Amino acid sequence: MTERAWCCSLRIVRKRLPILGWLPHYSLKWLQLDSIAGFTVGLTVVPQALAYAEVAGLPVQHGLYSSFMGCFVYFFLGTSRDVTLGPTAIMSLLVSFYALHQPAYAVLLAFLSGCIQLAMGILHLGFLLDFISLPVIKGFTSAASITIGFGQIKNLLGLQDIPQQFFLQVYYTFLRIGQTRVGDAVLGLVCIVLLLLLKMMREQMPPLHQQVPPCVRLSRLIVWAIATARNALVILFAGLIAYSFQVMGSQPFLLTGKTAEGLPPFQLPPFSLVTPNGTVPFNQMVQDMGAGLAVVPLMALLESITIAKTFASQNNYHIDSNQELLAIGITNLLGSFVSSYPVTGSFGRTAVNAQTGVCTPAGGLVTGILVILSLAYLTPLFYYIPKAALAAVIIMAVAPLFDAKIFWKVWHVKRLDMVPLCITFLLCFWEVQYGILAGTLVSGMILLYHVARPQIQQVSKNSVLILQPISGLHFPAVEALQETLFSQALAASLPCCTILDCIHVSSIDYTVMTGLGELLAEFRNHGVSLVFARLQAPVLSDLLNADLKGFQYFSTLEEAENYLNEE
Repeated sequence: MTERAWCCSLRIVRKRLPILGWLPHYSLKWLQLDSIAGFTVGLTVVPQALAYAEVAGLPVQHGLYSSFMGCFVYFFLGTSRDVTLGPTAIMSLLVSFYALHQPAYAVLLAFLSGCIQLAMGILHLGFLLDFISLPVIKGFTSAASITIGFGQIKNLLGLQDIPQQFFLQVYYTFLRIGQTRVGDAVLGLVCIVLLLLLKMMREQMPPLHQQVPPCVRLSRLIVWAIATARNALVILFAGLIAYSFQVMGSQPFLLTGKTAEGLPPFQLPPFSLVTPNGTVPFNQMVQDMGAGLAVVPLMALLESITIAKTFASQNNYHIDSNQELLAIGITNLLGSFVSSYPVTGSFGRTAVNAQTGVCTPAGGLVTGILVILSLAYLTPLFYYIPKAALAAVIIMAVAPLFDAKIFWKVWHVKRLDMVPLCITFLLCFWEVQYGILAGTLVSGMILLYHVARPQIQQVSKNSVLILQPISGLHFPAVEALQETLFSQALAASLPCCTILDCIHVSSIDYTVMTGLGELLAEFRNHGVSLVFARLQAPVLSDLLNADLKGFQYFSTLEEAENYLNEE
């Protein structure tokens, strides 16, 4: 192998294994900061994972099963030091829709999502995510926050037998409000108040100065640690209360109940499901998941890459979006072998990671080990966790997802974008896939309308008409271009020569070239000329290759005007 080939191979390996870029420079200080960050995120992810499994309609241990594989995979493949992969509120909501509250379906969905994401990464298809506009994303996340939050009211109030469909959920929740369990309601509200106070306490902490005494620094650190680990502390608080009542022989709360103990077995994902009514084959399971096979992997990629880009721009470093696709795909693929449901990047835990001063993805190793230790030794204690406490954690986690200001901002910036925003927001209460699909289609139609009807500006009209398209020309725009030139240059009683100023046109296609040929012929039939000015090099090359009859071009408008005036 030549030296050049060796260097090329080394660059490819380093690109595909980002760990090789930072591991040789790893220091003791980085280890200290990564360990603190990883431990802090671990204290956040354990209670959240239990709560998000409840949102997904799965046994609580599946939340923890889904929380450690991403930590280890991202250690090797991640390009962002801040991002943490694991269960999130959005993914859990989607899993509840498409996995039919069956662990086998959820695990198979993780496997198939990982395969799709991995294929997208290999084929460099990440650009497809760019067609999901921000109004669609905001409409979906805002609707999801309401759906998830309201879905926990039943657990917060101790109500049972509430349907999963949102509108039925609202109806039956209010219908059975009289069956509220006082113990669950009081505990849930107390947990929400505690979480809110601890969150506000952390946000209101003043910045440290160098002159601050050590005792003040220590007290601030203790307060910060308590506020950051608020989810774990509130779950611990609620669990101790529930255990105390259990010891006294009464139990006013609905508890999580018995969960599977220990680590999950490493095994193939279920490609069939045995039920009392028979065996559900693989093809039937795929059909049952339906649109989830597109929605879940795409939304997972979108959520994770958006988070990675946000924190990379804030902290001035670069991420490789295609590498992120591979990391998420491999995480879901391998996670399905340990009974994980689909995961993605978590904004809340990523923020905690960044604020704690993480230096490399090695912080995820500490988080992953903490989750595994929780599975190995703490699962018997999960029995005593009240569902009302988990509901409080979920409600406080999803509340920031609702962005009320987005409606005001979009209305004032571009009112047309209110259409996909509102359509997505409203339809997501009915079915998530319909909301996302309808919003994306409407956004695409708006985009295509501007492509098909480009704005063509009249720069000058004396003896010579100068028209300037202010965007690219592609095949849907041919008819609009022909109509504009015909109405302004040829339909008058005295046709006039025309210059098409193409300074803003960066590309054209075969249909456009054919349309321009027809325009040139039409101008000749009327006894006037159509010439082109300020063509960009790729466009000029395409037009010359097309060998259009009567095609003439000039590098400046002045040259074109002088030519037509002399003619």
